[in-house]
Amino acid sequence: MIYYIIVAIGAMLLGASACYLFFKYSTRGMLKKAQEEAEIIKKNKIVEAKEKFIALKQEHDNRIRQDEQRKQQREQQLNQRDQQLKQREQQLKESQGEQQRIQNEIQQRAQKMEQQQKAIDFKQQEIERLHKQALAQLEQSAGLPAEEAKKQLIQSLKDEAKTDAMAYINEVMDDARLSANKEAKKIIIQTIQRVASETTAENAVSVFHIDNDEVKGRVIGREGRNIRALEAATGVEIVVDDTPECITVSGYDPIRREIACLALHQLIQDGRIHPARIEEVVAKVTKQVEDEIIETGKRTTIDLGVHGLHPELIRLIGKMKYRSSYGQNLLQHSRETANLCAVMASELGLNPKKARRAGLLHDIGKVAENEEELPHAALGMKICEKYGEKADICNAVGAHHDEIEMETLIAPIVQACDAISGARPGARREIVETYVKRLNDLENLAMSFPGVIKTYALQAGRELRVIVGADKISDKDTELLSFDLAKRIQDEMTYPGQVKVTVIRETRAINFAK
Repeated sequence: MIYYIIVAIGAMLLGASACYLFFKYSTRGMLKKAQEEAEIIKKNKIVEAKEKFIALKQEHDNRIRQDEQRKQQREQQLNQRDQQLKQREQQLKESQGEQQRIQNEIQQRAQKMEQQQKAIDFKQQEIERLHKQALAQLEQSAGLPAEEAKKQLIQSLKDEAKTDAMAYINEVMDDARLSANKEAKKIIIQTIQRVASETTAENAVSVFHIDNDEVKGRVIGREGRNIRALEAATGVEIVVDDTPECITVSGYDPIRREIACLALHQLIQDGRIHPARIEEVVAKVTKQVEDEIIETGKRTTIDLGVHGLHPELIRLIGKMKYRSSYGQNLLQHSRETANLCAVMASELGLNPKKARRAGLLHDIGKVAENEEELPHAALGMKICEKYGEKADICNAVGAHHDEIEMETLIAPIVQACDAISGARPGARREIVETYVKRLNDLENLAMSFPGVIKTYALQAGRELRVIVGADKISDKDTELLSFDLAKRIQDEMTYPGQVKVTVIRETRAINFAK
């Protein structure tokens, strides 16, 4: 038993020794490892500190270098300013010397001019004295006062100069016509041949066709109440007479006539014709016509390639469909003028789009809703300006009847194409009274000139022949009379196309054989 106890104690001592030795050696390894790690961390910190020091030193050196550069630049700027100030000072000194020299020269020239003026005054007095002496001698030799002789001489020179100038003008105009007339006719003929339009249309009466005459009684209504309601709603006169299978709609407003015809068509198809129904249908048709006006304007601008117009201008273009001028439909006339303008502008090397736009808008003043006391050309220009059209388009619209001065090359093209469209055969229809009055005005205007014996208006007022007395007017005076008469017709009368003025002077010898 004791033996086991001793062995156990020995084993415990041996284990304790072994544990002590193991702990001792393991602790020494850990301390060594910790010392090595500490050395590595120390070296790293030293390296980081060196790098940071180097970076701070480089930054400090850069700042010092930049400060040096700024200092050098500042010094250079100060040196340049010093040099500039010195140069300006030198220039001021030189300019002061130059000014002094100029002032001296001015004073010298002023003195010379004063002396020359004195010499001129003296010579002028001498000339006047000699002139008076010469006038006195001329009065003595001619037996006329100087003023009277002067008037006669001036009048003689004026008459001679006027005659010579008239002959020269005619020669120049003839030469210009020889070269320019052919080209102008060529361009106009090519333009007209490439554009064709419709002829005259009715402008006061529309005829509404019906299937049978029984409808007329229903349109008239009991004691005429239906026809009175229709006339009151549409503002036109409806004539129901014995003419078979038709009702006549009369009125000077084409839009109202169109509304009346459409309303009649719907009422007859529907069969219900009474005053309340008439008012309802007329209101509905009025809205349809307004929509059709806008659609017509849009379709016209698309067909012609005119874009960017204000909606109100498009609506006014659509209204042209229902307006006529001398029997010519205004929309057809404007379309024709627009196409003519584009073709003529292309022939002349100008912008055809602007010309077409101006041609389409040139008569926009005729459909203006505010009837101002202005010519339609001036009113059209005002409307175009209001809705944002460019200045050259507005000028072309306003100048196509010479109400304002033409400022662009498009304006005379619009004027010429407007005349071509209105003056071509079949384009317009004149009232007989207006036509006869225009011919009488032509003849009376020619008769107002002295020396005129007879006048004849020929070719629908496009030619005026004037017969003068051979004993009253000379051959040279006939040229002057033709020129003055053409100018007065151009200034005082309104006419389509042009008027040819022919002055005839002849001597007749008459005898009788018995």
